[in-house]
Amino acid sequence: MNYPDLQVDWLKCFVAVVDAGSLSGAAPELHRSQSAASMQLKKLEAAVGRQLLVRGPRQHQLTPDGQVLLGYARRILDLHAEAQAAFHGEELAGRVRLGVPDDYAATYLTPVLKRFAPRHGNVEIELDCEQSTSLIPRVERGDLDLALISRDHARRGTLLFHEPMVWVGAPQFDAWRRDPLPIAVYENTSLARRSAINSLGLQGRRYRVVYNSSSLAGQIAAVESGLAVAVLTRCSAPPHLEILGSAHGLGPLEPMEVSVYRSRASRGSKAVDSLHELLIRTLRISESA
Repeated sequence: MNYPDLQVDWLKCFVAVVDAGSLSGAAPELHRSQSAASMQLKKLEAAVGRQLLVRGPRQHQLTPDGQVLLGYARRILDLHAEAQAAFHGEELAGRVRLGVPDDYAATYLTPVLKRFAPRHGNVEIELDCEQSTSLIPRVERGDLDLALISRDHARRGTLLFHEPMVWVGAPQFDAWRRDPLPIAVYENTSLARRSAINSLGLQGRRYRVVYNSSSLAGQIAAVESGLAVAVLTRCSAPPHLEILGSAHGLGPLEPMEVSVYRSRASRGSKAVDSLHELLIRTLRISESA
């Protein structure tokens, strides 16, 4: 059975609209009018025979079929770009100094680096894992070119997605039943610490800090031992720990704004340009989906 071909331009339009959140936001990037971009989306939907996007109050939302196609579209466009680079592209070289907190490294950074490394084998990645509160000043000083961070200000980088925060505890110890509540926290400037204490303050629940560590492994160890409960990003919460909530007497937490933050000193580096663009193109899906 013959199926219609999926044109590269249609897929580029689809991905651009998803990343920008709207046709109006994607049109300048595509160098097309909004009506022309809309026509390309309609052709793509006709080719697959499914609705891919629904216009929301503020932005376009992916349908379940759209989410499935998005993964294929990104892979097709990546391979298309790789083929073009093999014959026409400039060979990238140099070094990119990249920072990331421990809790974002495996879930979010690893898939990006797996896509970047095969294409740009002559680019050296120098990776530092630290808390966002340490990474932000290093980017601003130019010690790092890029960092994936939990931002504390809207001007810090390009927003990628919101990462949920969760209370975690070891089910065999019931530390959440104690009064005052024992908590494990990061350093004083940590957004996770601030979120935990603000949530407890709104509840009027008594607490005491029993463990301080800037290490994710240290936080998890404190919880596993029954010493305390902790607030972690959902992506870093181990499956053997229990996610706690209102049933355990614990209130909601504000999500983290995760962004990619670039140093001004790195402007002009094509290697940094390429990785920066790939981070945005890959991870912004979480905010649009």
